[in-house]
Amino acid sequence: MNKWVLIGAFALLAACKEDAADTTLPPPLALTEEAAGHYCQMVILEHDGPKAQAHLAGYEAPFWFSQVRDGLAFLKSPEQEGEIMVIYVNDMGAAISWSEPGEDNWIKARDAFYVVGSDALGGMGAPELVPFSTSEAATEFVAEHGGDIMRLDDIPIEAVLAPVDFTDNEVEASK
Repeated sequence: MNKWVLIGAFALLAACKEDAADTTLPPPLALTEEAAGHYCQMVILEHDGPKAQAHLAGYEAPFWFSQVRDGLAFLKSPEQEGEIMVIYVNDMGAAISWSEPGEDNWIKARDAFYVVGSDALGGMGAPELVPFSTSEAATEFVAEHGGDIMRLDDIPIEAVLAPVDFTDNEVEASK
């Protein structure tokens, strides 16, 4: 057998296995008025900006987060226990507006392009990491709001776990 045919067959098999693995993931749920933030227990529809939902093994309902920063803090927290199957974030390129991030425009957190360090504040008033499904949409956001584009694995832990100073109604990440 030709080695290139064999390599192609293995590549196809690996792609099929990856697609099959994705079908075992729980799908994102539409955002409803019943969704309460995991940390704050507040109705998250009452807060502006993108949201996150984390699906854990053994839990029927996802953990909801009032802002993406909180969802990624949950993911990157050294104290987090449990098997995270998937985290979804709002695609802000498909959002109606900042105040209406969308009920069903979810993308996998690992697939998003994040704008980190912009002037955007999330639903709880902390600096927000703004997710987009395309690098082009993220680049447009950076042109207007500043920041850097990063993938999930490149986001430093300090960007999501650093304390936030809320004095004088200004939000600044503590050094």
